[in-house]
Amino acid sequence: MIDLHCHILPELDDGARSIGDSVAMARQAWEDGIEAVCATPHIRHDHDVHIPEIAARVAALQGTLEVERVPVRILPGGELAQSAAIALTPEELHCVSLGGAGGWVLLEPAPGPLGDELTAVVDHLAGLGARLIVAHPERHAGADLHERLTALAAQGCLIQWTAEFVLHAKPGDLVLRYAKDGLVHLLASDSHSALAGRPVRLSESFTRVGEVCSADEVHWMAEVAPRAIVAGETVSPPW
Repeated sequence: MIDLHCHILPELDDGARSIGDSVAMARQAWEDGIEAVCATPHIRHDHDVHIPEIAARVAALQGTLEVERVPVRILPGGELAQSAAIALTPEELHCVSLGGAGGWVLLEPAPGPLGDELTAVVDHLAGLGARLIVAHPERHAGADLHERLTALAAQGCLIQWTAEFVLHAKPGDLVLRYAKDGLVHLLASDSHSALAGRPVRLSESFTRVGEVCSADEVHWMAEVAPRAIVAGETVSPPW
């Protein structure tokens, strides 16, 4: 498995508090069967993240994991805020693409329900050659969430839900209904620390999705799509 959304870089945004915390997060990942983690620091006005430094920070963490004998690959990326997206150049978009391959960008919607402004940003970024993954829609639920996600999917977006949110869903909850409707494309940890909050863990959540989706669909979500994404390849849900 590949975790496409994780704040594993130390002492950067609101993620890992130290290099030791980053190593502990990587160990959580390996214990869960996650072989690679995309480092996705916040790209937005309230975090002092310098895009040209991301690659070097990823390399430094990878070096530490090799010393600590934690066999998890750290891949570059970013969580690009809707509010910051218009200002980025094509070169900067390439730097924050998941896996660094220049294809897929993780887009964080503005606070509140999904709106027309997000659709406009998706169109703008697509015009620059980016393909978009919409992060954690569970935080942006309005009365028209289903219609908004359906429209985003029609624009070519993939929809990434938070693994822990899925894990704790009760039968009939929104996310499981949306999974049956084909609007759950990816799961990611969105972990910020091994010390508190969401762990770097995906396997149980994919098992939960398997209660309402076929084995082939879960395999696509967990294996096929993430590998294509970090390679910069075009991929779309087969259903």
